[in-house]
Parts: sequence; C-alpha cells; structure tokens
Amino acid sequence: MEKEIINRVASSKLVVLDLEDYYPEGKRIIFDIKDWLFEGFVLREKDFREHVKQHNWTQYKNSFVALTCSTDAIVPAWAYMLIVLELESFAKKTIIGDLNMLESAIYQEIINQLDLEPFKNKPVIIKGCSNKPVPVNAYLLISEKLKQIATSIMYGEACSSVPLFKKPKI
Repeated sequence: MEKEIINRVASSKLVVLDLEDYYPEGKRIIFDIKDWLFEGFVLREKDFREHVKQHNWTQYKNSFVALTCSTDAIVPAWAYMLIVLELESFAKKTIIGDLNMLESAIYQEIINQLDLEPFKNKPVIIKGCSNKPVPVNAYLLISEKLKQIATSIMYGEACSSVPLFKKPKI
C-alpha cells in the first residue's frame, strides 16, 4: 500500500512575502546635469535656468528619476530643487543619487505603506530570488518591520529557507 504524499508546506501557516510583487512599473532614468554646466564643472545660474526652462520635461511622465552630476562639480541644492519642481508634474519619484539609491527610495516608500496585518503572528518567508531589480536594502527594511509582528522570519523558498529570526516564547 502506497502512502499518500502530503505537502506540508502548503498546509503550514507559512506566509510568503515576495517583494517583487510590489515592484512598481515605470521607466528608471538617470538625469545627469553635467551637460548643463559650463565645461561640465561650473554652474552658471542664468545658463542653468535657461536649460531648465527649455528642457522637454514631458519625456519623464510616469518615470522614476535619479538626479546626478557625474563630474566633481559642486552643485548647489537649489539647482536640484529647480529641476525637481519641473519633474514633479511628470515623474513618479525623483531623488539625488544613482539607480540603486532610486530603487531603495522607491521600496522604502512601498514598505512604509505596506499593510503588514496578514503577516501578524505568523511565520514569514521573505522570498529570495527575483527577476526584477529588488534592492538588497528592501530586504533589510522589510525584515525590521516584520520582526515587530511575525513569529519567525526566514529567507529563500519554502523548500529551502534560511532561518533569520524566531520570536522567543513567553
């Protein structure tokens, strides 16, 4: 007589959190202001303002934008502020930094707004592998949040997870 195969993972209380499920669609763009600086290094206010005024901002509609200056120029805060005020009507989010910083900022916002009630008092597996560029920082942020409410936290897949945290029994 054959014994019935039981999927213990499917019948357990484990809850899987896949950060890839929260990946927001939208183009990611690096906006390098070096071309708007005299010889790539000197910000001339009048010229800079003219570039801002003449630029086609609609191309950033529904995009995520990372503002940067790839030269060693000293860029005053007001220059980035001037750009973000134009981008605000089009871009979903704008930061100063690179694409990794942009993804981290996007996910920080998502995780801060995430309803974690489904994970309360449950063992949680934070799914590891993803096809989308989920930043490592997002895993850190969600781990901190889940530690406050989950009974345990694991990383990976249900069949081969790495235990990270277990709430002590009182």
